Amino acid sequence: MAKWQKAVAVDDFQKSYKFVHRRKEVAIFKLDDGIFAIDNICSHEYSQLAEGMVVNCDVYCPKHGSRFDIKTGAVKDFPATRGVKTFPVKIEDGFVWVKL
Repeated sequence: MAKWQKAVAVDDFQKSYKFVHRRKEVAIFKLDDGIFAIDNICSHEYSQLAEGMVVNCDVYCPKHGSRFDIKTGAVKDFPATRGVKTFPVKIEDGFVWVKL
């Protein structure tokens, strides 16, 4: 059963943040219209999406340039062919919480 995990203070990051709970890595992104969380690892090859370039609501994998929609996890550009998982997020008492 998924539980809410306290990830990071909202003011402690600018655009992206890597959150690790046990061995699960989650990339948290702060966009103009909210905060979103997706799997941190690219579906094509091991690379951390939290380190990728964010343009509008897309993140580019820093290793091979695959592009993912931060809001839906959908893949938008090769070489990746599968999207990444998204996670529910809430803001409470100045902290980002992720449901894992």
